[in-house]
Amino acid sequence: MVVKSELDKLGLKYYAVDLGEVVVDGDVTAEDRRAFKIALAKSGLELMDDKRAMLIEKIKNVIVEMVHYEDEVPKTKYSDYISVKLDYDYTYLANLFSEATGITIEQYIITHKIERVKELLLYDELNLTEISYKLNYSSVAHLSNQFKKVTGLTPSYFKKLKLKRRLTLENV
Repeated sequence: MVVKSELDKLGLKYYAVDLGEVVVDGDVTAEDRRAFKIALAKSGLELMDDKRAMLIEKIKNVIVEMVHYEDEVPKTKYSDYISVKLDYDYTYLANLFSEATGITIEQYIITHKIERVKELLLYDELNLTEISYKLNYSSVAHLSNQFKKVTGLTPSYFKKLKLKRRLTLENV
């Protein structure tokens, strides 16, 4: 809404406004571009000119959506999922991502999956087996090993720590 509103204020005609992308009708003057960039910055948004940086943001958005907002993580290989979603060769995306961020797409996915596991553990609605299935781990042991490798804690110890902390805060 913010993006459309700012485009309208500047009198810029556009065809589409999608997550991270605007298709503008005709040429945009340097002055309009600068004004749009300033208006977006005031709203906490950023105008990105670099196509590579935009593609990296799209990769991140696809992963965050896949891990945090899908009911279940897709059962297909992540490489296929990302490649189809973005309509790019996965090898190209993986090389671009690693070069720009210093980590692999797989490491980025693992980081987000572990964050999602933490959330689900704290919500206390699913057990570890259900979480493992929901996030497409091959087994509970695999989830637990990956969780410990990333956080230094077992999932059950993490949950106990957080519950203990919550109880302590409630008693204050």
